Amino acid sequence: MATEPLSQKEIEDRLRELPGWAWEEDRLTRTYRVGSHLAGAAMVVHVAQIQDDLDHHSDLHLGYRTLALAVNTHSAGGVVTEKDFELAQRVEEIAPGHGAS
Repeated sequence: MATEPLSQKEIEDRLRELPGWAWEEDRLTRTYRVGSHLAGAAMVVHVAQIQDDLDHHSDLHLGYRTLALAVNTHSAGGVVTEKDFELAQRVEEIAPGHGAS
């Protein structure tokens, strides 16, 4: 998968496909609301498995009923690349199964 930085237009276009995600400080970010702290912890484990599968890792913050992610590609100089969108899309696919919105 390419690790070339995406342009501002490419990022904005791709974000239209990922409601709830934002582009802030050269990172893709999203905060999910979950039904309980335990549900959030289970989602963290699932996200960690996806990250290992992709060999691409985000920052995760588990709150009482929230799970926040922030990701960019360190190997490309800390900018947003296709790898970040792949991770975001995979997380979006599993979020409903954890009751996350």
